[in-house]
Amino acid sequence: MPRPLGELEDAVMTRVWQWNRPVTVREVLEDLQQERSIAYTTVMTVMDNLHQKGWVRREVEGRAYRYTAVSTRAAYSAALMNEAWAQSDNPAAALVAFFGMMSQDQREALNDAIRIVQRDTPQATPPEEGADGTGGGER
Repeated sequence: MPRPLGELEDAVMTRVWQWNRPVTVREVLEDLQQERSIAYTTVMTVMDNLHQKGWVRREVEGRAYRYTAVSTRAAYSAALMNEAWAQSDNPAAALVAFFGMMSQDQREALNDAIRIVQRDTPQATPPEEGADGTGGGER
């Protein structure tokens, strides 16, 4: 289970996820500097930490690294939700409380997700017909 990202880690990963391509420290720095004053070395350290934690992979390009996300934001969010749910002593009550906090749009997204999972999950098939042609059941 991933531990939640810190505020600056999340800001960096948000860019990596949104851009969905290999990025350099310089690119992330320049984008972050539109919102805050931050040093190149700070962004470099955060991206190195994210690499050490397994959030990004990196490849050398010239004298710099290009960083790529290992998984998606959706997978990260799902892992956090799963961990929170697993910590509950009453998972059903936790889900009811969670669903109660959802907006109508979130509930619709949940219903869409359930339909997708049900569509993509193989359904149980009826028992095969027995060798004697009786349908395999008792008579």
